Amino acid sequence: MTLFTQICSAVLMLAPLAVVAGDKPTIVLLHGAFQDGNSTWHKVKPELEKHGYKVIVVNLPGRDGDGADPKSLTTDIYRDTVLKAISGETQPVILVGHSFGGITISNVAEAAPDKIKALVYLSAYLPQNGQSLVTLSQTDRDSYLGKPGNLVLSADYSVASIKGDQKAEIFGNDATGADKDAIAASLIPEPAAAQGMPVKLTDANFGRVPKYYIETTQDRTVSPFLQEQMISHSKLVKVTKIEAGHASYITQPGAVAAAIIEAAKN
Repeated sequence: MTLFTQICSAVLMLAPLAVVAGDKPTIVLLHGAFQDGNSTWHKVKPELEKHGYKVIVVNLPGRDGDGADPKSLTTDIYRDTVLKAISGETQPVILVGHSFGGITISNVAEAAPDKIKALVYLSAYLPQNGQSLVTLSQTDRDSYLGKPGNLVLSADYSVASIKGDQKAEIFGNDATGADKDAIAASLIPEPAAAQGMPVKLTDANFGRVPKYYIETTQDRTVSPFLQEQMISHSKLVKVTKIEAGHASYITQPGAVAAAIIEAAKN
């Protein structure tokens, strides 16, 4: 065997390894209402990175004191924020949305289906065409957010907040100790206008993107009742159930990451 042949053989042997190493899609994590990116995903992100995934955490406008006027924020602005975050990716991404993030990732998939390998809904609102967070939440008979006094609107109706002494019980009912305190401390006022804006989804775009759902069976925010209803009305590749409350990204980051990785591998 000549030296040239030996080199060619070595290259061919190594080539599949290079393809596999570069074949993992980027995972994009989007927080929900009353949250920001860092306080939501700081435990899940390293779990994903341990498995060799590039992770992008998106922070939506209207938090972190960015000065955005809450009355000006729309679902289109949220959608475009995510589109900008993934604009540099050369391969389709795994787009994960928690809670209200489900509305946004649905809008992103409608706008740019070829940029998305799969959508992953983590205890998220999974809408049909014409629905909004408000219309879906109004059907949630078991959500603690619907109990009198737990959701507080500002005087000008521009932002909504969760009643202070209920934050931990609504989001982190399965958490203990420092985790429970951290969950409560992380919840912030949420711009209200976008929550009532309906999605516009088509089978041609949104409908052709594969979808996965991670159901949280102890959830007091988006209750298991509503999650099951949304699941039953949607075409999903797989549903994974986690015994956790709404802040499973804090209480069960390993299980959340494993479900996301399964979608990425498929």
